[in-house]
Amino acid sequence: MDLLRHLRNFVVVAHELHFGRAAGLLGMAQPPLSQSIQRLERELGTELFDRSQRQVRLTTAGQLLLGEAEELLAGQQRLRNLMRQVRDGTLGVLRAGVSPETSAVALRELLERLTARAPDLEVELHELTSGEQIRMLTDRQLDVGLLHHPVGVDGLHFGTTVDVPVGVLLPRTSPLARERQVELAALAGLDLITAPEATAPGWHGYLLDVCRRHHFVPARVRPARSPEFLLGLVLAGGGVAVEPAALARREPRIAWRPITGTPLVKRTSPAWPRHAPHPAAPMFGQLAAEVLADTEPGLPAPPAGPAPRPWPVLFDAVG
Repeated sequence: MDLLRHLRNFVVVAHELHFGRAAGLLGMAQPPLSQSIQRLERELGTELFDRSQRQVRLTTAGQLLLGEAEELLAGQQRLRNLMRQVRDGTLGVLRAGVSPETSAVALRELLERLTARAPDLEVELHELTSGEQIRMLTDRQLDVGLLHHPVGVDGLHFGTTVDVPVGVLLPRTSPLARERQVELAALAGLDLITAPEATAPGWHGYLLDVCRRHHFVPARVRPARSPEFLLGLVLAGGGVAVEPAALARREPRIAWRPITGTPLVKRTSPAWPRHAPHPAAPMFGQLAAEVLADTEPGLPAPPAGPAPRPWPVLFDAVG
């Protein structure tokens, strides 16, 4: 027996105390409504309405049942609403991965947009490299991530791709910092400072391949896992990094210069398991792609001439 349907019919009749009006509100004929109430009475083993007089009245059992039935039906609706929120990805816990170089501005904007879109969704953000995210997505320890391409694994669905131009990071004191653009070939003889291969195997191999094809064979490839360590090695001299412009904003003594011909872009996209994904993963992915596109643009090319000083000069020497 469909108990909830019969209880819903009972509640309407109990409020109207008139089978004809209740049938009209329920959008059904009166005979099926009467049969529904009779079936409910048989199921519960007691009469719910006193039909001995011209006016329909609730029995004591009917009065007691009314409150319980309304509470049960309200609970059913709450349950449906709860499951709908979970299904729509606006409730529950979402485990999301972001790369260590994600800027503070991008993180703040992403969290603000997530809160506005799904205020009841709890987002657990994890700072993870692409390699770590791929492994955790595959093991279902992560619901969604932001990966640097190329990605050579199956079983993942990729959202909107964002291409961010990369340029050369070098000390502002370097002669190359005076140029508006830098050719990769002009970096010959310098070390290349980049993230370890394990952090993003596809990107690491792609970067080295493009550098070689443009006549930049690094003297050494020096690994730097954290952005701060990478910037420190660049400042130490003898090496350059090839990264998006946003990274240069963390250190005023570092200059970012576009690469002639723009042969390199850092392609990033959200990814989540293809089978049985978290309902909120596509929403997170779309918002993350929008935020990256808005907050990670390339820096404008600097004017030609000597590199500007990255800090104010308080005193100039007087000859």
